[in-house]
Amino acid sequence: MSFAHFLFLIKALHLHYKYSKPHFVENRLMPYKEKQEQFDRRYLEMARIWAKNSYCKRRQVGALIVKDKMIISDGYNGTPSGFENNCEDESGRTYPYVLHAEANAITKVAKSNNSSENATLYITTSPCLECAKLIIQSGIIRVVFADKYHQEDGINLLKKAGIEIVHIKFE
Repeated sequence: MSFAHFLFLIKALHLHYKYSKPHFVENRLMPYKEKQEQFDRRYLEMARIWAKNSYCKRRQVGALIVKDKMIISDGYNGTPSGFENNCEDESGRTYPYVLHAEANAITKVAKSNNSSENATLYITTSPCLECAKLIIQSGIIRVVFADKYHQEDGINLLKKAGIEIVHIKFE
């Protein structure tokens, strides 16, 4: 085989993997196979329970990041470390410095020895646009949520980035 033919094959393989999803990503998307929906519901239930840790009055949101069948991070909406646990002002408006649950979970995993690359985010409310950017940059490949946020631009951005979106409604 000539060197030129070798380079051609390398470039062809590179383009193939650049524009197609590798098979190992498929396995990470559905690690529970036929029981995937059942586990998705259970992780969402856990995120709903975790949301109860939030001091926010208007909306309590919980998030879990799961990778290789393990919870690697969690978060709920609230104030940054060191701030008073008060999310809203006297008129009920959320302070601009309040962190969303998914942002808390992503920053927590960033501070750990774990990586969110190829992970699934379970979130009680669909992400806003700013959190969608963090999700994309963190390498999360799947987002499962229960309630819709009042704006859908975050979900639309995630779809555009090729991230799998799963909406599970609870009664």
